[in-house]
Amino acid sequence: MSRLGNLGARLYRGEVGYDFVAKRRIWYGVSILITITAIVGLAVRGLNMGIEFKGGAVFTTPKAEVTVSQAQEVAEEASGHVAIVQELGTGGMRIQVSELDTAQADKVQTRLAEEFGVDREKINAELVGPSWGEQIANKAWTGLGVFMFLVVIYLAIAFEWRMAIAALIALIHDITITVGVYALVGLEVTPGTVIGLLTILGYSLYDTVVVFDSLKESSKDITKQTRWTYSDVANRSINSTLVRSINTTVVALLPVAGLLFIGGGVLGAGMLNDISLSLFVGLAAGAYSSIFIATPLVADFKEREPQMKALKKRVLAKRAAAAAKGETEPGAESDTDFDGDGPADGEAAPATAGAVVGQRGRGRGRPSGKRR
Repeated sequence: MSRLGNLGARLYRGEVGYDFVAKRRIWYGVSILITITAIVGLAVRGLNMGIEFKGGAVFTTPKAEVTVSQAQEVAEEASGHVAIVQELGTGGMRIQVSELDTAQADKVQTRLAEEFGVDREKINAELVGPSWGEQIANKAWTGLGVFMFLVVIYLAIAFEWRMAIAALIALIHDITITVGVYALVGLEVTPGTVIGLLTILGYSLYDTVVVFDSLKESSKDITKQTRWTYSDVANRSINSTLVRSINTTVVALLPVAGLLFIGGGVLGAGMLNDISLSLFVGLAAGAYSSIFIATPLVADFKEREPQMKALKKRVLAKRAAAAAKGETEPGAESDTDFDGDGPADGEAAPATAGAVVGQRGRGRGRPSGKRR
């Protein structure tokens, strides 16, 4: 078995682990800092909206002995606006100029024809009105709102309302960071960007639901035992699905990274950046939020309940008593069966120092030496 596979198996069995939930204030602080940076970037620099949202014209030229800088200079001089020029695989160019009316577009088309040494009809001009982009934006916001509403309803029914709220906060966290990166980088926002933003919501939610499902199963009848607090179980749920989440995220990020860095960066296919950047940032933010934000938030919400507070008090008191007697702490036993199938209270089992240990699920992994 590979090292990563062996680590994943040990994490799943609870033989090793990292206490994500106990350090949740660190993760909250990191997320708040990143989110504030994104909001400041959005407020100061704003989004660079494409012509689909601002209106303008797109000119497609045939192949000619004209450089990109020359074409850009001519377009900007004729229009009085900033021009974005991309070289096409055919040898021609795609010249995009925002906020042009019909008269200005005709002037730019004529000037480009002179520069390229071709007939005016050879320069293809396409006008885009701002109303079209506004319709796309409105539909995107409507779709986002409907998606968020359905997600909250589904999670509240399938799990509980605390998990639904935590997942919603994680989704807003991911969208804010992605939009903030666009503002800071200055890349143009196009309909492809909107599609990318809507796509990442599903990926972000997938990882979160996987952890929630494990947490729901592991926390059944949790108040009937005195070995584990809710935060302990939540932490074990994160660890048991950690390698799976990492593998899923890496596999999803690799092709997107190829589009972003090779297609958009090396090969110069700038239009690929529209969707690939939003996917790349959103997938990374989604993986982070599912591990460091969503589940720790659920633990915070749950441990505000009176019964969970009472459970935590009993668990800590028992651990303190065991530590005073020099015995293994109940929280370090190798079984987490909440239905009473595990070792009796005070019965110790080998544990890895500093690790959260235990088998996942009900009725599994009884210590050797005990048979039913």
